[in-house]
Amino acid sequence: MWFQKKTINVCIAWLMITAVFTIFWSEVVIAEEVQTAPSTTAVALASPSAILMEASTGTVLFEKNPDEIRSPASITKIMTLILTFEAIEKGRIKLEDEVSTSAYAKSMGGSQVFLEEGEIQTVDTLIKCITVASGNDASVAMAEFIAGSESEFVNLMNEKAAALGMNNTHFIDCCGLSSDAQHHTTARDVAIMSRELITKYPDIYNYTKIWMEDITHVTRQGTKNFTLSSTNKLLKQYQWTTGLKTGSTNQAKYCFSATANKDGIDLIAVVMGAPDFKIRFSEARSLLEYGFAITKLYVDENNEKLVPVRVLGGTMDQVEIAPEGAFRYLDVTGADFSQIEKTYEFSEGLAAPVQLGTQAGRILYKLGGKEIGSVAIKTTQEVQKAYFIDYLKRVVLRFLI
Repeated sequence: MWFQKKTINVCIAWLMITAVFTIFWSEVVIAEEVQTAPSTTAVALASPSAILMEASTGTVLFEKNPDEIRSPASITKIMTLILTFEAIEKGRIKLEDEVSTSAYAKSMGGSQVFLEEGEIQTVDTLIKCITVASGNDASVAMAEFIAGSESEFVNLMNEKAAALGMNNTHFIDCCGLSSDAQHHTTARDVAIMSRELITKYPDIYNYTKIWMEDITHVTRQGTKNFTLSSTNKLLKQYQWTTGLKTGSTNQAKYCFSATANKDGIDLIAVVMGAPDFKIRFSEARSLLEYGFAITKLYVDENNEKLVPVRVLGGTMDQVEIAPEGAFRYLDVTGADFSQIEKTYEFSEGLAAPVQLGTQAGRILYKLGGKEIGSVAIKTTQEVQKAYFIDYLKRVVLRFLI
């Protein structure tokens, strides 16, 4: 039980609680279905497959054949970037690390930044080459640097895809050049990996917002500058654009995972199989504009300090607690956020031993009398179980004081 109740009759109380929870949860499910049901007709698209997602909550706002298997082309590189930033986060590589280009990496066709065999570039520069110019050679060089070979890196890509729940995705290269049907994904899966990249590694925006920048090639033939030009034309066409990745091959046609931020809301619009490059940009923009027009985000950071919870039979009498994190609620109905009710439900006490991160209650949010979400309240420290010697120490200390 999360909160204290006076019990007159145990059997009657449990029957009442069961009835209340049955009604409560049925109302919540209905509310969530209404709130998160994606539109399939709000935006007319020529592209055969598309999806619109709000990043912080993962709410899908629009979809058109989102689970249709399609060739991803260079939006494959979103996964390459996820693994790159993951390696940086875990300390396996650093931005200033130097990467030597192999003959194999140099041999990549399609979109490239013309790295020469043996050419040295930093991880930071290669990330720019991948995000701005969609360099296939840079992608392979990074894959080899992280995993030793592209094939081993691709294994990591598929493992990560599975971990993220990208159930209809399989990679066979790290850059999207392949026309093999075994290299495939869906609009929904692209949105999932795009969300992972921008929410977990927001530093990606330091690269995806670049419109044009020079890098320097230093090779046996000498030193020369090379200008990276962004493949994301939406950066100049739509002021709220923040990224993310384009892709095109004869098989995939024109693909785009576009990200934008307005009024604190981050949206991801994925368009796959567009008939030409202009349509992929215009339709991604239409999706983003639709999303911003219908959404409003409520955020409660939950930074308040909470009163400790009592501990029974522990080496300490109480334990510190805190909200697990911020609460976010995405509304598409025009609701009045000033009517949101926030209440706290606490455990009467926790029995020792108490582990770090033990749930000790929750913060409940309601709108119009219906629950719209909650945030767990958890312990921020451990408390060991007390034994006779611990109680003896307490007596002695109290006597001395």
